[in-house]
Formats: sequence, C-alpha cells, structure tokens
Amino acid sequence: MRIFLLMLNLSLTCSTFFAEARGADQNRYNVLFIAIDDLRPELGCYGVEHGQSQYLDEFAKSAVVFDRHYVQVATCGASRFALLTGRSPATSGVTRSNAALYSGKSALSQEQLPGAQSMPELFRRSGYRTVCIGKISHTADGRVFEYNGKGDGRDELPHAWDALPTPFGPWKRGWGIFFAYSGGRSREDGGGHLDLMDFKAEKDEDLPDGLLAQEAISQLRSFKEKDERFFLGLGLFKPHLPFVAPKQDWDAIAQEDIDGSLSPKIDSPYWHNSGEFYKYRTPYEKTRPLSNEARQTARRAYLACVRYADRQVGKVLSELDKLGLADSTIVVVWGDHGWHLGEQQIWAKHSPFERANRSVLIVRAPGLSKPGVKSSALAETIDLYPTLTEICLPSFQKTRFSLDGVSLKPVLTGEKESVRETAISYWGDAVSVRSKTHRLIAKVQKQKVVHTELYDLSKDQDSIENLAGKDSGTVESLLSQIPAHLLEEK
Repeated sequence: MRIFLLMLNLSLTCSTFFAEARGADQNRYNVLFIAIDDLRPELGCYGVEHGQSQYLDEFAKSAVVFDRHYVQVATCGASRFALLTGRSPATSGVTRSNAALYSGKSALSQEQLPGAQSMPELFRRSGYRTVCIGKISHTADGRVFEYNGKGDGRDELPHAWDALPTPFGPWKRGWGIFFAYSGGRSREDGGGHLDLMDFKAEKDEDLPDGLLAQEAISQLRSFKEKDERFFLGLGLFKPHLPFVAPKQDWDAIAQEDIDGSLSPKIDSPYWHNSGEFYKYRTPYEKTRPLSNEARQTARRAYLACVRYADRQVGKVLSELDKLGLADSTIVVVWGDHGWHLGEQQIWAKHSPFERANRSVLIVRAPGLSKPGVKSSALAETIDLYPTLTEICLPSFQKTRFSLDGVSLKPVLTGEKESVRETAISYWGDAVSVRSKTHRLIAKVQKQKVVHTELYDLSKDQDSIENLAGKDSGTVESLLSQIPAHLLEEK
C-alpha cells in the first residue's frame, strides 16, 4: 500500500508539473493594441522630416517598423472587420461596409459559438482580462450606435470584452465623442458644428483622446495591482476628421515647412471628389483643386492631430514602463488605413491607391522582436491575428473561421526577411495587388476582370502613369495573385 501511495503521489506530482509546464507555455504575453484612426505613415520613424511624432519615434527604436504594411480595405469598419476576425475580403465578402460586424450577412452572431468570432474573444476565452477603450471595432466605444446616436447599444463584438469603459466626458453617447470639438460640442449634436479645423483646447483632456489615454493608464494600473493577464484595446480618434487638437499642437506644427505643391490628378474610375473633406467649413476658400496655401493649411491641421495622438501614445507607453509591464506585454501600434493629403488630388481614404492602403504598423514583442528594425517586408492587417496567436499562445485557439493571414513572427525575430510576395487590398469591385515595386488595380465584375491599372511605385508612390497597356507581363503576374475563386466564371 505504501508503494502504491508513493507511486500515486509521484504520478500526481508529475501531472501537476506537466500541467504547470503546459500552462506556462500558454498566455505568454499581455497585449496592448493601439489603433489610430486615419493614421498614414506620416511619422519620423517612417522617414518623414516635417512630422512631430517623438513618442512613436522613440517607441520604434525598441520595435519593428513595417514600412510596407497594407490594410484589407481603405475604410474604417471594413478594415477593422478584417483585423478582428482575421478574414480576408476574399472570403468574408466585406469590401467596404462600415457596419459589417453587426449588420448584413457578415454580422457576428450574438450567441457564443464553439469557435471565437473575433481576436479579443479568443483572448478572453483564454483567461485574459479584455478591455476596449475608444474605437477598436467601428463604433466609437464598442457599442452599436449610429452617427445620430440611435441604436440599441449592444456590443459590436459579442463576447469579446470584459469591460467597455470609454469615458464620454461632456459628449453624448454614440458618435458625439468621435466627431468632438472642445466644450462638449460635436459634429453630430445637431448644433451645426462643422469646422474642418479647431485648435482651441488648452489641455489634452479637453478632448476625447486625452480622456482615452487617461482611462488606459487607469486600466494598466488595475491590471498590475490584480496581476491579471490582459488584452487592452485603445482606439484613438485623431487624426480622423474633423482636425481637432489642443492649441499647443497647432502652434508647434504651424511653423513647419510643409509642401503645398499641387499633385497631378489620377485618371482612374476610382478617383473620387473627397466629399467628406469638402463638406466641412474651412478657414480658406474651398476650390478644386485647393490653392497652395490651403493645401499647406490642411496638411498642417492633419499633422497637428497626429502630434496630439502621438503624445497620448507616449503617456500610455510611459506608464507601461513605470509599472514594470513592458517586458511582459506585446505592443502593437496600427493605423486602420492611410489617407490622401491631396496626392492625386484626393483628400480622404476610400480608394484602391497606395496612400489609402498603406498604413502604420509598429510591433514590439519583448524577447523576440529585433529592436529598431525598419522592415521592408510586405505585410497585411490580417497577418496580425495569427502573429499574436503564435507569439502569445492563448490557451483557447478555436476560431469560427480559418484565419487568412500569415504570421509575421519570422520577420519580427529576423528569421525571415518576408513571409509574403504580395499584399492584397479591396475596395468595392476593385482588387488591388501590391508587389515590392508595383500596384495592380483590377476592376472585377461578375468574376471577370473588366479594367486594369498598373503603377510602378518603385520611385514614386503617387505615380499616375498607368502602365497596364505597356507591361502585360507584370499585369498577368499580379493578376495571378488574386484568389482564384474571385475570377472563376460561373
């Protein structure tokens, strides 16, 4: 009997050891995911001299900067749908809808399914404390409300978040906080507030992003105190329209030497007239195209908002360091798409062109990523889900749909220079294929290519010379990268 009990005790000890070993190999890292709306790579760490982004630039020294990161769709909701579900538009069909997560055929089920429907749900079901502050999915605080404030307030991502503590300050629930001016005013409050630029606020907390950063810091302190594994999503609103930031940010940028030269207009069916941008009241005369002075003013206004957002990121990352959480936390800074600042005579996103689809991606994985590396590897937004899953090893890994991306871990560690040959983006009926040197835009209707554009971007990312009729070889090569089922004839 004594021998039996000894063997039983040894067996239980071994079982406990191996269980603990398996547990130690799961839920390896915390995740701080910072999404910044409409942030194109207009940062010093991307080689932009006129920008003022000292905190993101400093963070980049400890991280990997992806110089060629491309979103799936150049609009907020559809881009975030791809990010959060890990699904390409080629499989989800979401090529421009902002409400895809909660409306239409692609809407996520309100019931909890055997597999996770979104990335934060996967981490939550793995035992992480998941918290959403601001705009991570499409809505301004993770709850379903329309721009006019109507809606039932249900979670946009079912079963994903333990808490949605977005602070509203003096602004109303819904979209008021997203289109905010200082003093509780908003584009959506019915008061006719529609200024393109507003730089009257004195303090960061006089505007929503300052409050979001404050709340993120509070949450980090709580995680530390409770020793919780966490997935924190922080979604900053600026530099999205309207261009609103504290006065100090405008004053700092107003003296910058900004290029106001006119960019040639691109001849493409996907050129658009920047309707959202032009509907705002401006301190200059609204002409088409804008004057040199007006272009400089609008570009400075955008950069002032970038500077404001950068300072909020700096506060949060500083707190992460102070709390001793930096070594156990993967930090991702992601722009949900790019933005044309007058290039090709567009002031917006919503296009299949380079400026709209190239955005910021900076990743720091402690102990794994090579610090201070600027990678030229092509990367897609849908690569982030498998990347975080592979690095963090969340204990629950069953997903509702297969993930369409490729893990970027080999690029982060320096094991590989690249994990993909092309990056593919979508906009309505356009499929846009980016190689290292070219961008192909194919108009696909009824599974047939009815129009093609080819631009050599090796020397000019704003090239307007369509080479499709001159370089059939490159056209055919890039067309072959489009998922076959999109082109098969019925």
